[in-house]
Amino acid sequence: MTKIVETFELFGKEYALETGELAKQAGGAVLVRQGDSVVLVTATASKQAKDLDFFPLTVDFEERMYAAGKLPGGFIKREARPSEKATLTARMIDRPLRSAFADGFRNEVQVIATVLSADQVHQPDVISIMGASAALMAAGIPFEGPLAGVRVCRDMQTGEFLVNPTFDETEDSDLDLVVAGSKDAVYMLEAGAREVSEEDMLAALMFAQEAIAAFCEVQERFLAKVDIKPMEVVLASHDPALVDRVFAMGAEKMKAALHNPDKHARMDAVAAVKDEIAASFTDEELAVWGKDLRAVLKLLEKKTMRAMVLDEGERADGRSVTEIRPISCVAGYLPRAHGSGLFTRGQTQVLSVLTLGMLNEWQRLDTIDVSEGKRYIHHYNFPPFSTGEIGFMRGPKRRDIGHGALAERALLPVIPDEDEFPYTIRIVSEVLESNGSSSMASVCGSTLALMDAGVPISAPVSGIAMGLIKEGDRVAVLSDIQGLEDFLGDMDFKVAGTPKGITAMQMDNKAKGLSLEILNKALMQAKEGRAYILSKMLEVISESRPQMSQYAPRIITIKIPSDKIREVIGSGGKVVRGIQEETGAQIDIQEDGTIYVASRDLGGEEAVRRIQAIVKDVEVGEEYHGRVVSIQPFGAFVELMPGKDGLLHISRVAQGRVGKVEDVLNVGDEVHVKVIDIDDRGKVSLDRLDKPPAPEGSTDSGPVGDRGPRRDGGGTDRDRRPRRRH
Repeated sequence: MTKIVETFELFGKEYALETGELAKQAGGAVLVRQGDSVVLVTATASKQAKDLDFFPLTVDFEERMYAAGKLPGGFIKREARPSEKATLTARMIDRPLRSAFADGFRNEVQVIATVLSADQVHQPDVISIMGASAALMAAGIPFEGPLAGVRVCRDMQTGEFLVNPTFDETEDSDLDLVVAGSKDAVYMLEAGAREVSEEDMLAALMFAQEAIAAFCEVQERFLAKVDIKPMEVVLASHDPALVDRVFAMGAEKMKAALHNPDKHARMDAVAAVKDEIAASFTDEELAVWGKDLRAVLKLLEKKTMRAMVLDEGERADGRSVTEIRPISCVAGYLPRAHGSGLFTRGQTQVLSVLTLGMLNEWQRLDTIDVSEGKRYIHHYNFPPFSTGEIGFMRGPKRRDIGHGALAERALLPVIPDEDEFPYTIRIVSEVLESNGSSSMASVCGSTLALMDAGVPISAPVSGIAMGLIKEGDRVAVLSDIQGLEDFLGDMDFKVAGTPKGITAMQMDNKAKGLSLEILNKALMQAKEGRAYILSKMLEVISESRPQMSQYAPRIITIKIPSDKIREVIGSGGKVVRGIQEETGAQIDIQEDGTIYVASRDLGGEEAVRRIQAIVKDVEVGEEYHGRVVSIQPFGAFVELMPGKDGLLHISRVAQGRVGKVEDVLNVGDEVHVKVIDIDDRGKVSLDRLDKPPAPEGSTDSGPVGDRGPRRDGGGTDRDRRPRRRH
């Protein structure tokens, strides 16, 4: 196959699409470049269709550490399980592709995006969507492309929108929006934002749609040069006679079964209707239609639910299209947690639990991205009992990682910076019950937990999931969707934000793309829903508590001269370890001299006192209660503070003449001393203020003045002992 290359420039950035040189045995293989970031995207389909009632698509995003010139962290120097960023990127690619395959296509398809080069400037994730679309079409798979994805950010100085910005450009933006779709419609979007208004978000979406169209046109030009051989496939379809019979028998019964606000009661009623219909078929009929019957029964449920909304304006649980389910909130649900919030909306319930830690407990990230780590961490757990089911508990699934990342993104803009609140923050959202929109319930529960913990967030955040029912020109946008409306509807659009604006969004749809008019309606309807939900939350706790939990660590921040850091650390860390062991405090020392001291009692204050004593310079006239650490023939060395000693000469240890220092003092004795001199070399001389009388029988080999010259000169260097390193 001849190598085909399409180089182009769009919106100030240079790109390239290539095929024909690499991975020639894959169904389709496209190399996509932006700058020196290079991703190989392959798409391969099975030869035969699978006997399934769903489309089996798998998307993987493979980070190779060599792409960024890095070695994998840990003991095993090989890439193992995908990083969270890789998992999120795989989901980002999957979501717009999935709804663009031909209806009834049941061949297994695998898309693999492998990052071969990461220049640490251009982001390799979004361009992989364009690469996947081109690879699928080059493979001849029945795919309704081309599709493309773009990242849009906004320059905070000029207000200008940028397409596929560099890492640095994204850092300087108040918006990080990813949109994927065709030339005419949006298929997927997700965003993080710093309280961006709905109007500005819509403007960004309109700009993104124009950019997507430009990238789709380039793909068409590229693919026109490729010799594409369409796959020969048989698309699954339903026998019209079977569909007519099932709908005639069950339409009214299914409608009655769906009218039930309780999830499990409704599911039981729907299952009973399906069983009754299935029982009416003979063995001979089941032999012909058996494999298709289950799918047609599901179609009956779907069509009936959608007709109820469009024809009657009524949802399965009796709500109107804009009505929110009943809400209850509890702040401080758990007695020993640093912060907790229980949020219940209808039959969805999430308990968010917050833990505070030292800044040095931040999460380090082992990825090809430029980001090294984060101090705000959000995890989401979705156990099987939350839906009344059983299942394996084997770590987070892709969905768990995705929902946790969405909640993290929604709350990050309101988290105080480390100068104001020097803690690492981890929130775990436990889904205890689920009937739709558990990710947005996690946002709400976590806001309650943050305020309960006393974290000074800049504003409270609430979230809502919007849905859509669309049949031709008839459209209904649904607020606060439940599980049934997610599974059988056309859109799952999650929006989170503060009263000021949006902080996060995520949208997937099963329709063949959505117009900007529908998205605008959903955004404005979501704004009203978010405000209502937030009002219910603020009835329980209106602002962050003034005091943190008694069980949370207290962190005291102090600043010392950077040239004093070595003295605080000590030789091999001896000094700082000693302070931690004796006070029970945790100490984190930064290169600029900032020190964070954490404890759950008064040990932190004592640790700060000791650190300040170490860095404080000794001055003439100051008094100390010191400890004798060494005795020499000419006197005793007294530790005034960790790492700083002075000499108490033998002539000043008692009232009267003393023959031996040991007659008056022993190592470990506490003495009250005063600094009487500091010479040019920093040697410190002391006088004892609590002198006892010289003991009887203490003899002297001669006058004090005849003992020869002082070898020490007074000061911090203790004779005949190793010198401490500072």
